[in-house]
Amino acid sequence: MRFVTPVSLALALALTGGAVSAPAFAAKKEEKKAGPQLKVSPDVIKALQTAQKAAEGQDFAGAKAALAEADSKATSNDDKYQIGAIKLNTSIASKDAALQGEALTQMLDSGLTPPEQAGQFNAIAADQALQAKNFDLAIQRGQAAVAAGYKAEAVQPTIAQAYFGKAGTTNTSAEPARGFTQQGLAALKSAADAMKASGQQVPAQWYQIGVGRAEGAKLPDVTEWAKMAYQAEPSGQNLRTLVRLFQRANPNISNRENLDVLRLLGASDGLVVAGDFTEYAEMASKTGIYGEVKSVIDKGRSKGVLNASAGADLYSTAVPKIAGDKGSLGSAEADANKAANGKIAAATADAYLGYGDYAKAISMFDLAKQKGGVDADEINTRLGIAKTLAGDTAGAKTAFEAVQAGSRKEVAGLWIAYLGTKGA
Repeated sequence: MRFVTPVSLALALALTGGAVSAPAFAAKKEEKKAGPQLKVSPDVIKALQTAQKAAEGQDFAGAKAALAEADSKATSNDDKYQIGAIKLNTSIASKDAALQGEALTQMLDSGLTPPEQAGQFNAIAADQALQAKNFDLAIQRGQAAVAAGYKAEAVQPTIAQAYFGKAGTTNTSAEPARGFTQQGLAALKSAADAMKASGQQVPAQWYQIGVGRAEGAKLPDVTEWAKMAYQAEPSGQNLRTLVRLFQRANPNISNRENLDVLRLLGASDGLVVAGDFTEYAEMASKTGIYGEVKSVIDKGRSKGVLNASAGADLYSTAVPKIAGDKGSLGSAEADANKAANGKIAAATADAYLGYGDYAKAISMFDLAKQKGGVDADEINTRLGIAKTLAGDTAGAKTAFEAVQAGSRKEVAGLWIAYLGTKGA
């Protein structure tokens, strides 16, 4: 996949009307002309004059023939640079990308390209080499452009794509593909940093490509790329990627912790496939949150993601228990207020949260914290979730920030990232 870049390099000179400044053949010594002062062979001058005349008359085939003749008579770098300059102007007039690439290569290889043009010329040559799948040349030209001070946000994506091209798309976790991927990601990160430094918005696609490449190569910084992708485009799908990476990195989290992660997918529209909904329902079932089992399966069915049989066993087990469970909550509140610790209050708050009664859940979680004897990190996580779903973004952030340790702190961090998209 080619990147969506902010600068198009193909025929860039033509688009900006930037024809190369080359010395006139009959220039007087005292006249100051742009570009190097050259000593061009008489035979080459004669062929180039023919080429220029043909190009001015729109006879581009004749111009190319004359340029080929000039090439055959070139004996010095001065000759080669001057031929390249005329080729470049001819390529601009004829909109001939192949000829432009040939011209730039000839001028750069001559060693006479003016410093102020070297960056742009190398950048365009790098892009053309990339399109031709000459990845090594694209990297070489791109790095030369960077060394010449050319815009990093324009040329580093080309370097990144060239490294990714060298890595390929199969078995990229093995060397040398893994190393090429790392170099490509470093170039892509440099491009993103340069764009941000110049006040431009980085295309979200860049970060998504970073996620895909890092994941394919099994690189540990895949999570960092996923975070950047979510910050650039805070969609449920991008948050889902972060959640799945967290789950993979923490295979031993408890069902209760996993439920709180899956609740984040529910809040952010990150439940995408049938397995997302049934996993969520299973975690709610295992922790006795019957109302949530029903609501998540109903949601999956209403979206057309779940059919009637998906999660049916969980659904049929939970639904008959809901009426009795709800009916017991009033007495549970009374017991919670009389209890010596906050365990009954926490369990009652869990049930209210599952039924979507966020005000009651918040009240009970606050009571559980006050009485103590409970897992403070879990209570603060779930208090934050209840406040998030109730629309109290600032209060939710405060609750999540109170989570102190372990995987719970990472769960809270994911929720805080989500709140950040809501102006918290």
